[in-house]
Amino acid sequence: MAISRNGGVLRRLPLLLALVAAVLSASPAGACAADCQHLGGATISDNQHFRRWDFLRHRSDRLSIFGGPSASPPSLPPPPPSISISHSRIFHVTDYGADPTGATDSSPAISRAISDAFNYSSGLQLMPGIPNLGGAEIHLDGGVYLLNSPITFPSTGGNIKIHGGSLRASDDFPANRYIIELQSYSPSSGISPSAYHYEFVTLSGLMLDANFRGGGIAVVNSLRTLIDGCYIVHFTSDGIYVHGGHETFIRSSFLGQYITAGGDHREKTFSGTGIRLMGNDNSVTDVVIFSAETGILIAGAANTITGVHCYNKATAWGGVGIHVKVAGRSQTRILNSYMDFTGILAEDPVQLVIAGCYFLGNARVTLRSVNGVMRGVNIVDNIFSGSGYGVDIVGLDESSKRFVVVDGVVVERNSVEGMRLRSTAATASVEGKGTTWTVDFSSVLLFENRIDQMQYTLAPAESTFTNHALRNVSDNRVVIVSSAAVRATVHVSVSQSMNFLKA
Repeated sequence: MAISRNGGVLRRLPLLLALVAAVLSASPAGACAADCQHLGGATISDNQHFRRWDFLRHRSDRLSIFGGPSASPPSLPPPPPSISISHSRIFHVTDYGADPTGATDSSPAISRAISDAFNYSSGLQLMPGIPNLGGAEIHLDGGVYLLNSPITFPSTGGNIKIHGGSLRASDDFPANRYIIELQSYSPSSGISPSAYHYEFVTLSGLMLDANFRGGGIAVVNSLRTLIDGCYIVHFTSDGIYVHGGHETFIRSSFLGQYITAGGDHREKTFSGTGIRLMGNDNSVTDVVIFSAETGILIAGAANTITGVHCYNKATAWGGVGIHVKVAGRSQTRILNSYMDFTGILAEDPVQLVIAGCYFLGNARVTLRSVNGVMRGVNIVDNIFSGSGYGVDIVGLDESSKRFVVVDGVVVERNSVEGMRLRSTAATASVEGKGTTWTVDFSSVLLFENRIDQMQYTLAPAESTFTNHALRNVSDNRVVIVSSAAVRATVHVSVSQSMNFLKA
């Protein structure tokens, strides 16, 4: 049966509707044995169903069921906006001519791949002014690439990842630069202004070999940067350098100036810094620093160090595991870390927490006075293990200036073997017969000539009572006297943790 364009549409409407319903409901399971269906006296095969449906679909622009040929078809709502991407957003550097064997310079090829990844507009932004690159990936395809120049980035962008290979500085690599520089240079000073230029940039699964030319990674004024699963070696400046910005997370990575597993004959000459944090609100988690003069240098506030193992240059040879170098506003937490023959140095610490750490090989905590201020310091629940040489677990460095403001410092509940316990709280007992009992805490208390709180109990051995009183507290000694000679045990508890101003 043919459908005419010249009228008769309403008479054929039931047939058309039945035809559409039959096409939509037709399936092999419901087909008749003769592979056909009967509709209004007409026999239409399955193939004809689809041809007829295609015919109706293509004729819909010319034929209106309800209004005749002159009527316009019903309007449909516009489709939702979408991002049209005509190719993959994974950029393989080998497609740009990078040499995965490391025989020739791959700097230009990798730079072209990065440039193409940044040359994309989704119309979306992260922080204002930072284009969202849509999760683009720079894939190194498991190669080893030689670099004559640093890998740099266009001026701004975010939501991009570089991963999956090794980068090695050549002998011609410029001195004191970094293999990867996430940094937007100012033409006049070479230093990036303070605004954020990058956000959510991920560097993962990379081995970086600085070849004793400079550093590994520089992150400057970048927001929410993730450095994950990287192995960075042979640096002379810094393995990772973070300046300004906000929330750089460094995790599950290994850094060392030399590739070693300890006991290296070159340890006395180790130089450089594993991680240098010159900004706030960063996190270093599950990281090993196995050779450098300084493991981690912190010169910003509100940083967190967790699960770090430092066995860089030993303290006995001038090394520092973690150096908190932000006098007066540390606001730093060092938790559950392993200081292996190298200790922690904090300058004028304010709001510093060191807890749950393990100090091996006479490694200790040193509190250094710069302006003479120490407030809100908690060094608690750590393990110290030494060689029996009488090294204090916590020491004061007042070589430049004495601490004149000490407020709320708590050094307690630390487990010590082979080192000398230092604490801000202590308990001791003396037993004897007489009228004077002296308890000396000078070998235990951290600060000289300071006892803020004291409690004592005099327990006579006999069922007698005598008057007794505190006679003197000086030089960290407590003297108790009684009105008559008596055999007794005196228990004394002292604390140095209250507010204190030293003249």
